[in-house]
Amino acid sequence: MSIGHTLLGLLEAGPRHGYDLKRTFDEKFGQDRPLHYGQVYSTMSRLLKNGLVEVDGIESEGGPERKRYAITDAGITDVSRWLAQPEKPEPYLQSTLYTKVVLALLTDRSAADVLDTQRSEHLRMMRILTDRKRKGDLADQLICDHALFHLEADLRWLELAAARLGQLSKVVTA
Repeated sequence: MSIGHTLLGLLEAGPRHGYDLKRTFDEKFGQDRPLHYGQVYSTMSRLLKNGLVEVDGIESEGGPERKRYAITDAGITDVSRWLAQPEKPEPYLQSTLYTKVVLALLTDRSAADVLDTQRSEHLRMMRILTDRKRKGDLADQLICDHALFHLEADLRWLELAAARLGQLSKVVTA
């Protein structure tokens, strides 16, 4: 995820302080990985330097100074361009799991055990996500669905790999 573009997008609703940006980010996107304050301020500093935001005001209100940031026209253009670009699909062609299966075969360990252990871990995570989805709001449901669909694809691969272990063993140990 592009933190800079996300913060720029949040600024389109109106000027905000770094604290407000962090709070809104965490509410909308950061349930599993909230932003650190340092990350917000270093990102805002970079966006300011690149002319994508400007300081809209500085307030102190009896405490430390707080800058209020506003998005610039260049920032709006940058967010629009980012939103229009499709994300590159991840083909997972260098799978750590596949590597573990092959190494298990090459070292006379049980590749079936590797697959079984992974299957159990995937199912455990699917139960957690299903429970979270059941209790969550629409945004959480969509995020969980995305993760569940990926886990389901992994499970299909685990079953396929288990069915082909004999063939794979002959190929990799030849």
